[in-house]
Amino acid sequence: MEKRNYHKEMEKQISTLRGRRAQLLLHSCCGPCSSYVLECLAPHFDVTIFFYNPNIYPAEEYEKRLLTQKQLVRDMTASTGFNVDFLEASYEPTVFSCIAAELENEPEGGARCVACISHRLEMTAKAAAEHGFEFFTTTLSVSPHKNEQLINQAGEALSKKYDSCYLFSDFKKRGGYKRSIDLSKEYNLYRQNYCGCAYSIRSAGDTNE
Repeated sequence: MEKRNYHKEMEKQISTLRGRRAQLLLHSCCGPCSSYVLECLAPHFDVTIFFYNPNIYPAEEYEKRLLTQKQLVRDMTASTGFNVDFLEASYEPTVFSCIAAELENEPEGGARCVACISHRLEMTAKAAAEHGFEFFTTTLSVSPHKNEQLINQAGEALSKKYDSCYLFSDFKKRGGYKRSIDLSKEYNLYRQNYCGCAYSIRSAGDTNE
């Protein structure tokens, strides 16, 4: 089966707005990944960053990434005039521990990661429905280490469950990942060297979210 081009599907969704600015809840894994995604989406949507990442370990690392995300929102809105708000969810590491139970030996990108991504997307979809956002999506597809097919399939299913429109994406297309690196330097952002959870520390240096 031919893979869907989710970047083109996103462009089609944006074109149907015909210049109307819709409200979008954007799950963000970290400031660096959200930098390019905001540059891509903020011209078309009123974006609210949703920072929900119970997978991040340890707590000190969570705080560092949270502060970096807030720093980016502050500095990028000041320099670009983008309309970006911030919604911080609770930090729930015990929730991730339950998700990862019995999946400890899975490789990076395996069943544990799928379960983690699916949960964070579901909480985003639920929050979008509760707060009246027309669209929701995630920054996760900007990483070359994340499977955009699985991410978008999960988002599409949750869109039907929560009656909120999922915005398809493959943000690493058209140099998106490289642009996120450039923007991280421009805004002097802390850039982590592992995905987030304790298991991913084993592959530190090989991946960023």
